[in-house]
Amino acid sequence: MTIKERIEILKERIENSLAKAGRSEENVIIVGVTKGIDIERIVEGIKSGINILGENRVQEAREKIPQITLPCQWHLIGHLQKNKVKYAVKLFDMIQSVDSVELAQLLNKKLDRKLDILIEVNTSGEPQKFGVLPDDLADLIEAILDFKNLNLRGLMTVGPYPVEEKKSRAAFSLLRELRDRMENRYNIKLPILSMGMTEDFEYAILEGANMLRIGRGIYGERNYS
Repeated sequence: MTIKERIEILKERIENSLAKAGRSEENVIIVGVTKGIDIERIVEGIKSGINILGENRVQEAREKIPQITLPCQWHLIGHLQKNKVKYAVKLFDMIQSVDSVELAQLLNKKLDRKLDILIEVNTSGEPQKFGVLPDDLADLIEAILDFKNLNLRGLMTVGPYPVEEKKSRAAFSLLRELRDRMENRYNIKLPILSMGMTEDFEYAILEGANMLRIGRGIYGERNYS
């Protein structure tokens, strides 16, 4: 199956999920997850309409980004180590994985421009996952609102694994509820809910996702060699 064919199938599934959720008029942004994906497939994806790309690791992004000449945006969707911040601020148009005051403070310090960010929240309660805990989200938002170089655009979460509908929807529903609560509490707009990947994006859409992070569903299997 070609990348173009996979994208067509993906878009049809997204449309069906939006209709099921009563959200047929809404738009969902697809972020192509390029971890372990070669340049040739990334370029094919861009030519087929996937021009927002998500990388998990700064080092891999440093190698790939200079090789892509077609217009596109790059998002960091994986955990950002503090010693990689100086590179990340030069590479990415959005960082989706801000999860601590310390990281936000360092980003703000290293930036000489406004950078769009999302806060990563651990809504599944899995101890191995990154993300701020729901009870600590308000404190992190309060800190970020004081940082002039950070433009907070919304929230992100990684669904529980293995995928089960009840657990997945609970984690995604919690992110939406937290977003609504924070908007009301601080009188701000957090328009982006980044949640849902190849295995669970349909559950995420039912719970309000408007940004999906899709890898295998676009590019096929990854090459880890």
